[in-house]
Amino acid sequence: MSFESKCTMREVKNYFQFDQITGNDESLDRWVVVPDLNRPGLELAGFFEHTEPRRIIIMGDKEMAYIDTISEEQQRYVFDRLTDGWTPAIILARDYACPPVLKEIAAYKNFPIFASDQKTYRLMVDIIGFLDEHLSPTDNIHGVLISVFGKGVLITGESGMGKSETALELIRKGHVLVSDDRVDIRRVHNTVIGYAPELLKGLLELRGIGIIDVAKMFGASAMLDSARIDFVVYLEKWDDSKDYKRVGIETNKVMTMLEVDVPQLLFPVKEGRNLAILIEAAVTDFTLKDKGFDAGSDFDRRVFEYIERQNKINRG
Repeated sequence: MSFESKCTMREVKNYFQFDQITGNDESLDRWVVVPDLNRPGLELAGFFEHTEPRRIIIMGDKEMAYIDTISEEQQRYVFDRLTDGWTPAIILARDYACPPVLKEIAAYKNFPIFASDQKTYRLMVDIIGFLDEHLSPTDNIHGVLISVFGKGVLITGESGMGKSETALELIRKGHVLVSDDRVDIRRVHNTVIGYAPELLKGLLELRGIGIIDVAKMFGASAMLDSARIDFVVYLEKWDDSKDYKRVGIETNKVMTMLEVDVPQLLFPVKEGRNLAILIEAAVTDFTLKDKGFDAGSDFDRRVFEYIERQNKINRG
């Protein structure tokens, strides 16, 4: 089950270090729940149909120029509507001075207005990027996330399959731990980012040993705060009755996280299998396939070419 995120204008203001024109500290408690912005062209003209009132408002060159052309009466009407209880804040680009009527209404309502010295388009790109990251859906998954050759590998499976032990072997080989036991995930655009809960950051739990501190044992470079999840390795107990993948030309499964499909590989676990080496090989194969080299398809082609040659010899 995923959860929708939210943040306050205090977080936005502190992150961008905006200058606050109106509103006290309490005004910064307004929630931001929509990862989009509003440049109020039609609203300044008095048209509020279909307006999403929960978006942060940005005013730049065009808006400020248009405000100079409308009467004070019209300004009072539109500014009263724009500073309602749903709107998180108004931000003025290019350090524009706040229109006196807007400043008066906002001060009366304790409504936050900020000034930024950035150009309008740059300001919008930066804020939307911030909101995309902070307001994206979140969830958590039981497993271990580790960066192997720069690829984020989520190791999942039933309890007792050796996920943490495999992660330890990979860390010893120079790869980097993100999270053990529970991985918090967040969708950013069309990718899934995994990170460790604050309580578990840098820790690895091993049966029979207990909890170890990865940074103290292997150094700070053995840890990452977050990583994109590129593919999933699912560990399951070896079943002799199953026909496991051998040639490599079969279609892989996917694991859906926050409505994003991530490639998934099934690794059967039994004595004698070195899972750390297999995961390294899987990552290398995944990288090669990304570049257009598919060993399974190449083997498939060789088989067909061999059959064709044999048929020609038999016919000749």
